[in-house]
Amino acid sequence: MIYVDADACPVKPEILKVAERLGIEVTFVANSGLRPSRDPMVKNVIVSNAFDAADNWIAEHAGQGDVVVTADVPLAVRCVATGALVSGPTGRVFDDTNIGMASAMRDLGAHLRETGESKGYNAAFSPKDRSRFLETFDRLCRRAKAASSNTDSQP
Repeated sequence: MIYVDADACPVKPEILKVAERLGIEVTFVANSGLRPSRDPMVKNVIVSNAFDAADNWIAEHAGQGDVVVTADVPLAVRCVATGALVSGPTGRVFDDTNIGMASAMRDLGAHLRETGESKGYNAAFSPKDRSRFLETFDRLCRRAKAASSNTDSQP
């Protein structure tokens, strides 16, 4: 299963492309504004506007062998802890080897913005980011699918 933190996710078409090719179900989770799909492999979940409602829903449902797409580092921390494969929309993989540093850097950035030391501008999403995401996401989905096939074939 693929879970997508869909609010402001710039790579939805890429997610659908890879998921369709590999036959993996996709769940888009957002506070509002999702375009309905007729594809039975695509599910939209609209959650309340409560703080972190989408993140909480994804964290409660994602688990071992699932793929999660999010730019939200605290959500990535929670999903990595469950064994999910996690990618940001720029193709950055979050895993056991780097999630601690990613979380620390996020906290440092928040502190610098709060103290006025940093303006906190994010780089614009580029075609290179999109390409890197597509490559990373395809690799993670293939890995998840292979792991699922191995689990399904064992007694």
